Amino acid sequence: MPRTSKYAPLTTDMQKKQTLWRAGLYVRLSREDGDKEESDSIGNQRALLQEFIAFESDVAIHDIYIDDGYSGTNFERPSFQRMMDDLKSRVINCVVVKDLSRFGRNYIEVGQYIEKIFPFMDVRFISINDSLDSVKNPQAMNNLIVPFKNIINDEYCRDISNKVRSSLDLKRKQGKFIGSFATYGYRKDPADHNHLVIDEEAATVVRDIFNWFIGGMSILGIAKKLNMLGILNPTAYKRSRGLQYAHSTGNNDVYWPDSSVRRILRNQVYTGCLVQGKNRIKSYKVQVSVAIPKKDWVVVPDAHEAILSEEIFLKAQSLFERDTRTAPNSGQVYLLAGFLKCADCGRAMNRKLYSQSNRSYCYYICSTFKKMSKGACTKHTIRSDKVEEALLQTLQKQIELAVDMDALIETINQNAHANRSNNRLLKALSQKEQQKASIERMKLSLYPDWKNGDLSKEDYQRLRSQFEGQIATLEEAIMQMQCELRESDNGVNGSNAFLNAFVKHRNLDKLTREVLVELVEVIYVHEGGELTIQFRFSDAFKQATEYIEQNRELQAL
Repeated sequence: MPRTSKYAPLTTDMQKKQTLWRAGLYVRLSREDGDKEESDSIGNQRALLQEFIAFESDVAIHDIYIDDGYSGTNFERPSFQRMMDDLKSRVINCVVVKDLSRFGRNYIEVGQYIEKIFPFMDVRFISINDSLDSVKNPQAMNNLIVPFKNIINDEYCRDISNKVRSSLDLKRKQGKFIGSFATYGYRKDPADHNHLVIDEEAATVVRDIFNWFIGGMSILGIAKKLNMLGILNPTAYKRSRGLQYAHSTGNNDVYWPDSSVRRILRNQVYTGCLVQGKNRIKSYKVQVSVAIPKKDWVVVPDAHEAILSEEIFLKAQSLFERDTRTAPNSGQVYLLAGFLKCADCGRAMNRKLYSQSNRSYCYYICSTFKKMSKGACTKHTIRSDKVEEALLQTLQKQIELAVDMDALIETINQNAHANRSNNRLLKALSQKEQQKASIERMKLSLYPDWKNGDLSKEDYQRLRSQFEGQIATLEEAIMQMQCELRESDNGVNGSNAFLNAFVKHRNLDKLTREVLVELVEVIYVHEGGELTIQFRFSDAFKQATEYIEQNRELQAL
């Protein structure tokens, strides 16, 4: 049975000119071509194809299809697809390429086209350097060498892909930035495009976003404020700086969505830590990005200058873990949102407004009691102003305690320094230093004794080696004692997280969201209105308390 085709037959004029083929010259170049880039340049390919057609009396050029910068493994190339459309509509009926690698580097798909699709469509295929012509030499198209060349082209692309991937992995581990565009708040260093430097204009916006969030503003409220101030969102800002940047979602307007604010608040890069390798392309043939587990991300601390301190970043992250509510039409998070929990069931407390004609106030009630069966828990009701009052007073007392402990530790450290002459460790250090000096003197006297004939060469070398071993042992002991003395001098003052956090709020007279975020972990509400406040830095508080207890003898000197 004769083979039929769904494609339109050639025109009557074309049938009269049976020797004429309307050719599409296909040209492709990508970065994967490496050192072949010069010989395979767009201009060189086009010139070669045009010269070839000039000597073919039965072939005329209809159009040239150019894909510059597209991988040979991907057949969704714009000009290639345009050429296929022209083939299907019979605008052209011949394809000419320099060689098989220019047509494609996926041996399966290349084989599909030249062995099945083109023959079915009555398309003439010519590959100049491979000496392939489906009309003049159809037997060559079925030669074993053709699929073998396709496999070689495919393997070349795979090898290049692996080398590129290895190179990028190495750069990530070295703390080098490999993205096409710098994260908002940074720009690429003109002297080294793998290094980020602060873009102060955008960095100011980043700092504001974190400060507003910690200070009690909601993410949506921050987005609205940025839009009200007329500040360009990250995409629009980059484009205003002349960068050809387009958002992956296609949203390129100037307004801030809440997703952009959230992304900034979650980005560890602002602490100077470079986090890369969150996604990976499946393979050089399957250009689909897949997420990588967090444990496999490449994280390099101190890779560039930080916009924020680690402390501010961690404060912001702690807020994401809290169940928060926003005051209507304010963009502000409620002062106590995310901090109150039922002391019995552990669930969050719900905020409610009680309003009458002559008064109104807010109160909190256990969410388990409110939403589930009444027997699951009890109300645990408490007014918000009572919680705020008790919380402020307790914080003030805790701050007073921290100030007193700070002063006491400073006294301990000063007394320890003043009484070092009586310190056992200092005496031992002095003895070790004297021993070392004595042995060094004996070592120096060996050489004159040997030269004067009082010592043989063997005795000189043996004693010299002995003295050097003793000196090395003493130097190690001296270094250890010096470290212990430095630690004794430093104590915990100046490096204790509890003292650092609480002492700086010594004049606290008003509750703020920022103070709560920094100092309070959780507030438990008991039935009857009693509160249990769990402060942050409990381990540091214990460390400071133990240090004071261990140095009681130095407190009153």
